[in-house]
Amino acid sequence: MSTAVDSLARTPVTALKGVGPKNAERLARLGIASVQDLLFHLPLRYQDRTRVVPVGSLRPGDQAVIEVRVDHAEVRFGRRRSLLVQVSDGTGRLLLRFFHFTAAQKQAFSRGTRLRCFGEVRNGPTLPELVHPEYQRLDGDEPAPVEEALTPVYPTTEGMHQLTWRDLTEQALGLLQAGGGLQELLPEPVLRRLGLPSLPEAVALLHRPPPDSSRALLSERGHPAQRRLAFEELLAHQLSLRLLRRRAREHPAPQVGAEVADGLAARLLEALPFRLTGAQRRVAQEILADLGRGRPMLRLVQGDVGCGKTVVAALAAAYLVEAGWQVALMAPTELLAEQHRRNFAAWFEPLGVAVGWLSGRHKGRRRAQVLEPLASGELPLVVGTHALFQDDVRFARLGLAIVDEQHRFGVHQR
Repeated sequence: MSTAVDSLARTPVTALKGVGPKNAERLARLGIASVQDLLFHLPLRYQDRTRVVPVGSLRPGDQAVIEVRVDHAEVRFGRRRSLLVQVSDGTGRLLLRFFHFTAAQKQAFSRGTRLRCFGEVRNGPTLPELVHPEYQRLDGDEPAPVEEALTPVYPTTEGMHQLTWRDLTEQALGLLQAGGGLQELLPEPVLRRLGLPSLPEAVALLHRPPPDSSRALLSERGHPAQRRLAFEELLAHQLSLRLLRRRAREHPAPQVGAEVADGLAARLLEALPFRLTGAQRRVAQEILADLGRGRPMLRLVQGDVGCGKTVVAALAAAYLVEAGWQVALMAPTELLAEQHRRNFAAWFEPLGVAVGWLSGRHKGRRRAQVLEPLASGELPLVVGTHALFQDDVRFARLGLAIVDEQHRFGVHQR
């Protein structure tokens, strides 16, 4: 097996003992195809099985490991057949209840048999109970070793028992410790400055936290190992966004000179029944400067409801229409798009600029009456919903796209 830094990414999960065709199919349902995928399938929570707890100290709701001897076992018939096993450890008594069992299981619970059990304590009619606990028989009177780490509980799928998850992750951790690689993407000085562990250390700890690990910190996702993985994920997200932004800026965009502010935009301002605020004028100037750079601006205009964002968008549209380009304004709902259409029509149509309207309910001839002038360039400005980016919509010279409430569109749509 290769010991390259990414060798576990290239090692199929079927290389692990116990992963045949059926388990491979189950793992595939969770997106697990390689040993690396398995290592990044992290526990949901943890159980403390590192110490044996006296039965007499247990309270309802406790999850604990106990060591007991069988006092009595019987099958009880009632509304539901069950196997009841009464056990004790000298500090208290408890009842083990099984609804699904075999005759061999019942025979195994002979009087005096020593057991180690794990489960959650519940109130019963006569005694505290563990319902379907995990258990194992212990031979002799010698103390049996307890778990050396907190026990992980994994997200699972039908047919995959937690014991199977623990066995498979134990094998995967063995490969990791034997030199199988997980590619470390964060520079060592960054990890040192932030006090974060390396990737192999973080993954190994999260699968097998030592007994002194804080369960509260782990459950709150505040452990340094969890913070290290979260930091890498957030960093990767930010870097991918910056890469997408860089690629977007490599595309050419209409380059509009400052003189466009003296044409349609100036007439629009004169016709408005109100004066722009200082903030509106400043943002309009920033947009105009962006338009002069010849690359996509990717500008977000943010403000409270009613603060005047729509008129700023209208000014941006006026700049492009003056320069001979088309403008599309898209909103996530027909109600909002119709509101924008009314505003833009009231502002632009008296100035001789036609405003088109396109939504999902526009069909046949009515739809064609908008699509044809868009494709020919006769329609300079269109307002609509997601119908604007369907396959049959063609623009002759689209220069500016304005998206209102962008967060309400899907990722793919954006």
